[in-house]
Amino acid sequence: MMSNLTHPLRTIRCYSCAMTKPTAKPTDPPIPILASIDDLGPPRDAWLTDIWGVMHNGVAPFQSASEACIRFREGGGTVLLLSNAPRPHTSVAEQLDRIGVPRTAWDAILTSGDAARALIGAHAGRRVFPLGPARDAPVYDGLPMTLSDAATAEIVSCTGLFDDETETPDDYATLLADFAARDIPMICANPDLTVERGNKIVYCAGAIAAEYEKLGGEVSYAGKPHGPIYDLAFDALAKLRAQEVSRERVLAIGDGIRTDITGAARAGIASVFIASGIHVESELTSRGLDELFPDPAIRPLAAMTALA
Repeated sequence: MMSNLTHPLRTIRCYSCAMTKPTAKPTDPPIPILASIDDLGPPRDAWLTDIWGVMHNGVAPFQSASEACIRFREGGGTVLLLSNAPRPHTSVAEQLDRIGVPRTAWDAILTSGDAARALIGAHAGRRVFPLGPARDAPVYDGLPMTLSDAATAEIVSCTGLFDDETETPDDYATLLADFAARDIPMICANPDLTVERGNKIVYCAGAIAAEYEKLGGEVSYAGKPHGPIYDLAFDALAKLRAQEVSRERVLAIGDGIRTDITGAARAGIASVFIASGIHVESELTSRGLDELFPDPAIRPLAAMTALA
């Protein structure tokens, strides 16, 4: 199991992207690798901080990340934890308590589950098949719809795999083909393809949704990298700070290239890449970063082996 103080150094390896990426141009400035986020430059008003892979690994907290967030808050900054967890923020807060991430490290939490509830609620009165583990059931609490079996469903709400410890998206080929043949729309409550749990990589709802799209299925996404969750985030920051917060004064911190980093770039927010095991296995190098970020439009300001 990884230390709760930091991430180990890892070798570049991309789990989330099937496509081979070209190397960045020699003219692109190198992405600096920082030991401390203090080295990034002038402070910001707020951080949009990913949770899994930045604050913890699903098993143990990363103490250095909590300490960095606490210090940032003590200096007047606001930490909004922005997660693709397919559950309401209250459920995620309870999980953080169990893992050992202190509440002094954050001001508020906004999740993909919160955004998904709005999407699901728009289908009031329809029959929804809940594709995902029982732990995600709170996302449906109080919504004006009926949970159904697969055969009678009018909507599929995907929060993940039923058993992400043993299953892969291939196990859902027959089920997804049936949904696609019936033109059943899907709501994906977690756009992440994979996540690191302890030292293991497991599949997320985004991997199921990607397979469904290959079959021609219609998918609506809640969470990063899609725009609506960033609009909700800035609404939340305005309430937390009692004033509008400009995007230039916000920093996104995350370990997912296609979610955290790409989403931030699309939203006009600078970012710092945390090298978790989703993309990086041992050593973090400038050359490896160039391979991960060939597109200058989404290159982060810096990279770190851990938030510290």
